[in-house]
Amino acid sequence: MKEKILGIFEESNSVKEKFARENHALIEDVSRAIAEAFSHGRRVFLFGNGGSANDASHIAGEFVNRFKLERPPLPAIAINTDFGVMTAISNDYDFAEVFAKQLKALAEEGDIAVAITTSGGSANVIKGLEAAKKKKMRTVVLTGAKGAKFAARAEFGFVVPSADTPRVQETHITLGHVICQLVEEILFEAPRKRGQQSQ
Repeated sequence: MKEKILGIFEESNSVKEKFARENHALIEDVSRAIAEAFSHGRRVFLFGNGGSANDASHIAGEFVNRFKLERPPLPAIAINTDFGVMTAISNDYDFAEVFAKQLKALAEEGDIAVAITTSGGSANVIKGLEAAKKKKMRTVVLTGAKGAKFAARAEFGFVVPSADTPRVQETHITLGHVICQLVEEILFEAPRKRGQQSQ
């Protein structure tokens, strides 16, 4: 059992390390894009199904509350959390519309949409991305190896080099944490340091 446990951790670490090496420049670009959006009063909308829905909620919570720094709250919304809205849309239209209709109602040009799907094949996430693009939002996709074609449809597409759902999700939440930390540092730590140096 010990070897099994160690092997799972080693596999997870290997996937994340490969992903970081292949995507470090893109991670910086997305972090700067989100920081810029926040600095101009724009919002981040996140969405996904199942474990990806939980990741969307988790990342939104880190932005709204705080991550590592004491700072003002940042406007991030996980649109997979309002069961009343989601079930109304599902009942009257189709579950495939639950994210698209919310973005049509709530989002504005310049906001950022973060679509999370391990497979890249979730109909409601696909329609959500399409709606975001029509609203002229900036778009980010987090997916796994099976979703490479879907990721290519976004302005920023992250593809975890694995088709194993747990490994993909573990990488997604680590990526979310890294982006949260970088955004905080760009918006609050770097200006603070510049202020101290000018004194």
